[in-house]
Amino acid sequence: MMLSGKKTIQLKLKGGEKLGAQDLTILSIASLLVFLIPVLYINRRLKLTINKTIGTSIFRMCVQLSFVGIYLEFLFKYNSPILNIIYLLVMISIACQSILKASNLKVLKFFSPVFFSLLIPFTIILFFFNAVVARIDNLFEAKYLIPIGGMLLGNCLRSIIIGLNNFYSGIKKDEKVYIYSLSLFYSRIPALKPYFKESIIASITPTIASMATIGLVSLPGMMTGQILGGSIPIVAIKYQIAIMLCIFYTEYFSTILSVLFSLKIGFNDLDVLNQDIFISKG
Repeated sequence: MMLSGKKTIQLKLKGGEKLGAQDLTILSIASLLVFLIPVLYINRRLKLTINKTIGTSIFRMCVQLSFVGIYLEFLFKYNSPILNIIYLLVMISIACQSILKASNLKVLKFFSPVFFSLLIPFTIILFFFNAVVARIDNLFEAKYLIPIGGMLLGNCLRSIIIGLNNFYSGIKKDEKVYIYSLSLFYSRIPALKPYFKESIIASITPTIASMATIGLVSLPGMMTGQILGGSIPIVAIKYQIAIMLCIFYTEYFSTILSVLFSLKIGFNDLDVLNQDIFISKG
């Protein structure tokens, strides 16, 4: 069952049975581990030292999703606006740490600018979706706020990582070229413009490519989930189009803001790149 505007549309089978996703038992999920055996064997034969990482990642995924499932049931049951907002803020905070670690930038220095670069467009677009697109009465409805917010944040991770990494690593790599440009323009803005443009293009290109091939190369997760949950295909498609646009806008503005908000920390008073912003690999 899925809300579209003010109407509820539900697909039923001939016998009146509601169409929904078949429940999965623990045993049926565990059966998927049979395919892990050849993966581990091939890795061992090729001397790829990733078996421990794969095992740890699968274990963490199962444990984390189990706890999230329990907590989401609690959120959906009580549907408290305060609890829902706190959970979203926690999600944003965790996303910021992941972004900065993957971008090789120090978390304590960049946490605040990245946090607000995510929070501002994320909040605007999420509540616009709830109020104008889905037109739900309670804008803090947990079953909309948490899943939609999670999809926006999950996709923003990749874009901001690419954007920040390309921007700062590009300047670090071509520091002499940047300083020369700085001496020519007597201003940081035109000297940074090529790196800024490159980082934005690199960050949004995967999403643009995904939008161009969606429905032809793959059926996206939200659309598939809604069809399994009982929505008719056309309703699922409408929601998928809406969420893809929301993802693109959130990624785009968050990436731009993350670079702009971080400039004060990334550069000193002479507009030279601060070398102490990077995580030491030693």
